[in-house]
Amino acid sequence: MPFPQTHPALARALQAQGYGEPTPVQAAVLAAPADRDLLVSAQTGSGKTVAFGLAAAGPLLGEADRFGRPGAPLGLVIAPTRELAMQVSRELAWLYAEAGVRVETCVGGTDARREQRALAAGVHIVVGTPGRLRDHLERGNLDLSALKVVVLDEADEMLDLGFREDLEEILDSTPVERRTLLFSATIAREIATLARRYQRDAERIDTTRRDEAHGDIEYRAVRVAPNELEKAVVNLLRYFESPGALVFCATRERVRHLYGALRERGFSAVALSGELSQKERDAALQALRDGHARACVATDVAARGLDLPDLGLVIHADLPANKAGLLHRSGRTGRAGRKGVSVLIAPYNKRRIVERLFESANIEAEWSGPPSAEEIRAKDQVRLLEDPILNETPSPEDLALAQRILADRSPEAVAAALIRLHRARLPEPEEMFDDVRDRTPDTRPQRSERPERGPRRTSDDYSAGDGAWFRLAVGRTNNADPKWLIPLICRVGHVTKKDIGEIRIFDRETKFEISREAEPRFREAIKAAGQAGDMRVEPAGAPGPKPPRTDRRPGPGPGPAAGPRPAVAYDPTRSAPPPKARKPKHRKANG
Repeated sequence: MPFPQTHPALARALQAQGYGEPTPVQAAVLAAPADRDLLVSAQTGSGKTVAFGLAAAGPLLGEADRFGRPGAPLGLVIAPTRELAMQVSRELAWLYAEAGVRVETCVGGTDARREQRALAAGVHIVVGTPGRLRDHLERGNLDLSALKVVVLDEADEMLDLGFREDLEEILDSTPVERRTLLFSATIAREIATLARRYQRDAERIDTTRRDEAHGDIEYRAVRVAPNELEKAVVNLLRYFESPGALVFCATRERVRHLYGALRERGFSAVALSGELSQKERDAALQALRDGHARACVATDVAARGLDLPDLGLVIHADLPANKAGLLHRSGRTGRAGRKGVSVLIAPYNKRRIVERLFESANIEAEWSGPPSAEEIRAKDQVRLLEDPILNETPSPEDLALAQRILADRSPEAVAAALIRLHRARLPEPEEMFDDVRDRTPDTRPQRSERPERGPRRTSDDYSAGDGAWFRLAVGRTNNADPKWLIPLICRVGHVTKKDIGEIRIFDRETKFEISREAEPRFREAIKAAGQAGDMRVEPAGAPGPKPPRTDRRPGPGPGPAAGPRPAVAYDPTRSAPPPKARKPKHRKANG
């Protein structure tokens, strides 16, 4: 038997669903003593729902083939989000179908009165979120006196979301003689404390692989200019053409904006965030499962516990907060033995953050620039030539129509029309800039292998006509300083520090030089950015020659009348920043 020590009704359900060998977490749970509590840590997508469904069969069914008449619930599963609770409910429904189970889901955003009536009519298993379960418990709708098994799914996420008080009230209301199964991605200190309080002699099961990344997920990092994140998402969705893709954003506002941008470009996309009603969330998920939508833009919380079919691509439009966030997001793909791709969009100014994320998660990622429009169009040609529709056997009706079309047109004209139809349904890829000099550290030669450097470039080289000059309407009166001007210029113009030459700070404006190599993309970037007010970058003529430098301040005494102060020049070859303009000191009036 592929699943040893499995209840016969559940074994038949697994066979009907096409399950072969158990996953590591399922095998470990089945091998554990049937009367022990379990504290389990396992990776996302490892089959945890089926695992605790199999483990709960002993307390729920015992030696019986089927459940008896439904009454007070025998099993309780607590999940952090509505989507995960509903997913768990569906999984348990088919797993226990042959045992005559009645499962009820109690989650926020749904009709509480309908749930109340279902609980009053009797159920065998209740699956719900902490807030709604506590509400039913306090109103007397939920009777936990007959519980035989309690499951806490993704307990770490429930604590992160602030459900500790709800969990404690629910667990305190359950019978002492129960089996408690606690599943969590990580066993942090808070989880261990919760386990000690509510579990007895729990068996610890750890199937996470801490020394290697998820083998079914390919990790990539795509370097982009900071203002081209949206274009990068578009090109990634077009390049991979996955049947299902999940795009993660940090905030609800970002979800709304990116969702609107994708829809405007012709993508079949849905949005998922906490501000949506339960009906809207259900409709979005159903569109993904039906294939009517191919991309879902979501926040971390909204996507918690999602198990979407054919999800082959995860895009981190906004970077995850930490290693756990990276692994959780990426774990939405590469599930049940299927391969997946997880792509982090890495702006130039956040590259080190991305590298530290990969290092903390022990992940070796492939770095590259964004997919170009040419690469995407080449992929489109290959996909068209390999489209199964070209090899399908035509029906007699299709053949008759094809003959009519060919009677008046050449085969080349018909093929060209097919190509146009294929392209018409595809959103246009974006033209993007990729600085090939900004490569991954692994591809750069070691210090001993690097060629000898030539003479350093000086500011005099730039002033000899090597660079193009631009201006900002900020100067000494605005406390202009290269320490914040340089990052601003790099961010607005998609250049790096090495592309900036001399900076000349005047009283009311600042002029700076951009190398000839970077000038074309700099002009294109500032035109697209279109900043207003003082931050607007404009082309400018070269300033006059630098005033002669004096090493000592002139001593007191008569001298020429004071005139406008000369510009403060920033030489990129010097490490020290230019002197700051002194602020006038104000004396307090006596009295």
